[in-house]
Amino acid sequence: MNEASEQHFSLQAQALGKAYREGSGEELHVLRDINLHLVRGESMAIIGASGSGKTTLLNLLGGLDKPSSGQVLVRGQNINRLDEKTRCRMRNAHLGFVYQFHHLLAEFTALENVAMPLLIGGASPQDASAQALSMLDELGLGQRLHHKPGELSGGERQRAAIARALIHHPDCVFADEPTGNLDRRNAEQVVEIISQLNKNFNTALVIVTHDLQIAGRMNTVYQLQDGVLTAR
Repeated sequence: MNEASEQHFSLQAQALGKAYREGSGEELHVLRDINLHLVRGESMAIIGASGSGKTTLLNLLGGLDKPSSGQVLVRGQNINRLDEKTRCRMRNAHLGFVYQFHHLLAEFTALENVAMPLLIGGASPQDASAQALSMLDELGLGQRLHHKPGELSGGERQRAAIARALIHHPDCVFADEPTGNLDRRNAEQVVEIISQLNKNFNTALVIVTHDLQIAGRMNTVYQLQDGVLTAR
Protein backbone atom coordinates (compact mmCIF):
# COMPACT_ATOMS: atom_id res chain seq x y z
CA MET A 1 0.00 0.00 0.00
CA ASN A 2 1.57 3.30 -0.99
CA GLU A 3 1.66 6.36 1.23
CA ALA A 4 -0.84 8.32 -0.83
CA SER A 5 -3.35 5.48 -0.61
CA GLU A 6 -2.91 5.31 3.17
CA GLN A 7 -3.48 9.04 3.56
CA HIS A 8 -6.62 9.15 1.44
CA PHE A 9 -8.51 6.14 2.78
CA SER A 10 -11.66 6.80 4.75
CA LEU A 11 -14.87 4.96 5.50
CA GLN A 12 -17.98 7.05 6.08
CA ALA A 13 -21.61 6.29 6.78
CA GLN A 14 -23.96 9.21 6.20
CA ALA A 15 -27.56 9.09 7.43
CA LEU A 16 -27.51 5.34 6.82
CA GLY A 17 -30.77 3.46 7.25
CA LYS A 18 -32.08 -0.03 6.57
CA ALA A 19 -35.71 -1.14 6.58
CA TYR A 20 -37.50 -4.33 5.59
CA ARG A 21 -41.13 -4.61 4.54
CA GLU A 22 -43.03 -7.15 6.62
CA GLY A 23 -45.82 -9.40 5.42
CA SER A 24 -48.37 -6.93 6.77
CA GLY A 25 -46.88 -4.25 4.53
CA GLU A 26 -45.42 -2.29 7.42
CA GLU A 27 -41.75 -1.34 7.38
CA LEU A 28 -39.42 -2.69 10.05
CA HIS A 29 -36.61 -0.18 10.59
CA VAL A 30 -33.46 -2.06 11.60
CA LEU A 31 -31.06 0.90 11.33
CA ARG A 32 -31.84 4.61 11.57
CA ASP A 33 -29.71 7.61 10.61
CA ILE A 34 -26.29 5.98 11.22
CA ASN A 35 -23.30 8.32 10.93
CA LEU A 36 -19.67 7.36 11.45
CA HIS A 37 -16.21 8.07 10.08
CA LEU A 38 -13.06 5.92 10.15
CA VAL A 39 -9.57 6.29 8.68
CA ARG A 40 -6.53 4.01 8.45
CA GLY A 41 -5.04 2.95 11.77
CA GLU A 42 -8.23 3.56 13.76
CA SER A 43 -10.21 0.78 15.43
CA MET A 44 -13.89 0.77 16.29
CA ALA A 45 -16.11 -1.66 18.20
CA ILE A 46 -19.86 -1.95 17.72
CA ILE A 47 -21.72 -3.63 20.56
CA GLY A 48 -25.37 -4.40 21.09
CA ALA A 49 -27.84 -7.11 21.95
CA SER A 50 -28.39 -10.07 19.67
CA GLY A 51 -30.67 -9.04 16.82
CA SER A 52 -29.92 -5.33 17.22
CA GLY A 53 -28.67 -5.02 13.63
CA LYS A 54 -24.90 -5.16 14.16
CA THR A 55 -24.27 -7.61 11.34
CA THR A 56 -26.64 -5.71 9.06
CA LEU A 57 -24.64 -2.54 9.70
CA LEU A 58 -21.35 -4.32 9.02
CA ASN A 59 -22.71 -5.71 5.74
CA LEU A 60 -23.78 -2.21 4.66
CA LEU A 61 -20.39 -0.72 5.53
CA GLY A 62 -18.63 -3.48 3.61
CA GLY A 63 -20.80 -3.15 0.52
CA LEU A 64 -22.34 -6.60 0.97
CA ASP A 65 -25.85 -5.16 1.28
CA LYS A 66 -27.56 -1.96 0.11
CA PRO A 67 -29.09 0.64 2.44
CA SER A 68 -32.68 1.83 2.28
CA SER A 69 -31.49 5.38 2.85
CA GLY A 70 -28.24 7.29 3.22
CA GLN A 71 -24.90 6.27 1.80
CA VAL A 72 -21.58 4.55 2.51
CA LEU A 73 -18.45 6.22 1.16
CA VAL A 74 -15.25 4.22 0.74
CA ARG A 75 -12.30 6.36 -0.33
CA GLY A 76 -14.84 9.08 -1.15
CA GLN A 77 -16.93 6.88 -3.46
CA ASN A 78 -20.54 5.92 -2.81
CA ILE A 79 -20.15 2.15 -3.06
CA ASN A 80 -23.82 1.60 -3.82
CA ARG A 81 -23.61 3.66 -6.98
CA LEU A 82 -20.98 1.30 -8.37
CA ASP A 83 -21.97 -1.61 -10.58
CA GLU A 84 -21.61 -5.06 -9.02
CA LYS A 85 -18.33 -5.86 -10.78
CA THR A 86 -16.69 -2.59 -9.71
CA ARG A 87 -18.01 -2.96 -6.16
CA CYS A 88 -16.58 -6.48 -5.93
CA ARG A 89 -13.25 -5.22 -7.23
CA MET A 90 -13.21 -2.46 -4.62
CA ARG A 91 -13.99 -4.93 -1.82
CA ASN A 92 -11.22 -7.28 -2.95
CA ALA A 93 -8.68 -4.46 -3.23
CA HIS A 94 -9.47 -2.40 -0.14
CA LEU A 95 -11.57 -4.39 2.37
CA GLY A 96 -11.08 -7.57 4.39
CA PHE A 97 -13.70 -9.65 6.21
CA VAL A 98 -13.46 -11.98 9.23
CA TYR A 99 -16.53 -13.81 10.49
CA GLN A 100 -17.54 -15.84 13.55
CA PHE A 101 -17.35 -18.94 11.37
CA HIS A 102 -14.16 -19.09 9.33
CA HIS A 103 -15.78 -19.81 5.92
CA LEU A 104 -12.59 -21.47 4.66
CA LEU A 105 -13.12 -23.72 1.64
CA ALA A 106 -12.96 -27.29 2.90
CA GLU A 107 -11.34 -28.77 -0.21
CA PHE A 108 -8.37 -26.38 -0.17
CA THR A 109 -5.35 -26.21 2.13
CA ALA A 110 -4.68 -23.28 4.46
CA LEU A 111 -2.11 -21.97 1.98
CA GLU A 112 -4.54 -22.20 -0.94
CA ASN A 113 -7.36 -20.54 1.04
CA VAL A 114 -5.17 -17.62 2.04
CA ALA A 115 -3.71 -17.17 -1.45
CA MET A 116 -7.15 -17.05 -3.09
CA PRO A 117 -7.88 -13.29 -2.76
CA LEU A 118 -4.54 -12.53 -4.45
CA LEU A 119 -5.26 -14.98 -7.26
CA ILE A 120 -8.69 -13.40 -7.77
CA GLY A 121 -6.96 -10.03 -7.91
CA GLY A 122 -4.67 -11.21 -10.71
CA ALA A 123 -1.47 -12.17 -8.85
CA SER A 124 0.60 -15.03 -10.24
CA PRO A 125 0.30 -18.39 -8.40
CA GLN A 126 3.96 -18.11 -7.35
CA ASP A 127 3.58 -14.63 -5.86
CA ALA A 128 0.25 -15.48 -4.22
CA SER A 129 1.69 -18.61 -2.59
CA ALA A 130 4.80 -16.79 -1.39
CA GLN A 131 2.76 -14.02 0.25
CA ALA A 132 0.30 -16.50 1.75
CA LEU A 133 3.17 -18.52 3.21
CA SER A 134 4.67 -15.39 4.76
CA MET A 135 1.35 -14.31 6.29
CA LEU A 136 0.55 -17.77 7.67
CA ASP A 137 4.04 -18.03 9.12
CA GLU A 138 3.57 -14.65 10.83
CA LEU A 139 0.37 -15.95 12.43
CA GLY A 140 2.07 -19.10 13.72
CA LEU A 141 0.73 -21.47 11.05
CA GLY A 142 3.98 -22.08 9.19
CA GLN A 143 3.79 -25.77 10.00
CA ARG A 144 0.15 -26.09 8.94
CA LEU A 145 0.34 -24.76 5.39
CA HIS A 146 -0.83 -27.91 3.66
CA HIS A 147 -3.51 -28.88 6.16
CA LYS A 148 -7.14 -28.52 5.13
CA PRO A 149 -9.63 -26.77 7.45
CA GLY A 150 -10.91 -30.07 8.84
CA GLU A 151 -7.38 -30.85 10.02
CA LEU A 152 -6.96 -27.56 11.90
CA SER A 153 -8.16 -26.62 15.38
CA GLY A 154 -10.81 -23.92 15.83
CA GLY A 155 -8.20 -21.32 16.74
CA GLU A 156 -6.02 -22.31 13.79
CA ARG A 157 -8.94 -22.05 11.38
CA GLN A 158 -9.76 -18.56 12.62
CA ARG A 159 -6.11 -17.49 12.31
CA ALA A 160 -6.11 -18.77 8.73
CA ALA A 161 -9.30 -16.76 8.09
CA ILE A 162 -7.59 -13.65 9.49
CA ALA A 163 -4.59 -14.30 7.23
CA ARG A 164 -6.92 -14.52 4.23
CA ALA A 165 -8.62 -11.24 5.21
CA LEU A 166 -5.29 -9.44 5.54
CA ILE A 167 -3.29 -11.03 2.71
CA HIS A 168 -3.86 -8.09 0.35
CA HIS A 169 -3.14 -5.49 3.07
CA PRO A 170 -6.64 -3.98 2.95
CA ASP A 171 -7.39 -0.44 4.04
CA CYS A 172 -10.09 -1.69 6.41
CA VAL A 173 -11.00 -5.01 8.03
CA PHE A 174 -14.53 -5.86 9.17
CA ALA A 175 -14.71 -8.51 11.90
CA ASP A 176 -18.13 -9.93 12.83
CA GLU A 177 -17.97 -11.68 16.22
CA PRO A 178 -14.57 -13.18 15.27
CA THR A 179 -14.19 -14.87 18.68
CA GLY A 180 -17.80 -15.96 19.16
CA ASN A 181 -17.05 -19.58 18.30
CA LEU A 182 -13.83 -19.88 20.34
CA ASP A 183 -12.91 -20.63 23.94
CA ARG A 184 -11.45 -17.81 26.04
CA ARG A 185 -7.79 -18.71 25.44
CA ASN A 186 -8.17 -18.88 21.66
CA ALA A 187 -10.42 -15.80 21.70
CA GLU A 188 -7.73 -13.76 23.47
CA GLN A 189 -5.11 -14.95 20.97
CA VAL A 190 -7.29 -13.98 18.01
CA VAL A 191 -8.02 -10.52 19.43
CA GLU A 192 -4.33 -9.97 20.12
CA ILE A 193 -3.49 -10.95 16.53
CA ILE A 194 -6.15 -8.65 15.07
CA SER A 195 -5.04 -5.76 17.28
CA GLN A 196 -1.37 -6.21 16.38
CA LEU A 197 -2.08 -6.46 12.67
CA ASN A 198 -4.28 -3.34 12.92
CA LYS A 199 -1.22 -1.52 14.26
CA ASN A 200 1.46 -3.18 12.12
CA PHE A 201 -0.35 -2.66 8.81
CA ASN A 202 -2.01 0.64 9.85
CA THR A 203 -5.32 -0.97 8.89
CA ALA A 204 -8.67 0.45 9.93
CA LEU A 205 -10.68 -2.06 11.96
CA VAL A 206 -14.41 -2.36 12.62
CA ILE A 207 -15.29 -5.18 15.00
CA VAL A 208 -18.77 -6.31 16.00
CA THR A 209 -18.72 -8.05 19.37
CA HIS A 210 -20.82 -8.76 22.44
CA ASP A 211 -17.62 -9.03 24.53
CA LEU A 212 -17.00 -5.78 26.42
CA GLN A 213 -13.38 -6.75 27.11
CA ILE A 214 -12.70 -6.97 23.39
CA ALA A 215 -14.60 -3.76 22.70
CA GLY A 216 -12.55 -1.95 25.33
CA ARG A 217 -9.36 -2.58 23.36
CA MET A 218 -10.61 -0.54 20.41
CA ASN A 219 -10.08 3.23 19.99
CA THR A 220 -13.82 3.95 20.02
CA VAL A 221 -16.88 1.98 21.09
CA TYR A 222 -20.40 2.43 19.72
CA GLN A 223 -23.60 0.86 20.97
CA LEU A 224 -26.41 -0.11 18.63
CA GLN A 225 -29.84 -0.08 20.25
CA ASP A 226 -33.27 0.22 18.64
CA GLY A 227 -31.57 0.92 15.32
CA VAL A 228 -29.66 3.92 16.65
CA LEU A 229 -25.87 4.07 16.97
CA THR A 230 -24.45 6.04 19.90
CA ALA A 231 -20.90 6.53 21.19
CA ARG A 232 -20.14 5.07 24.62
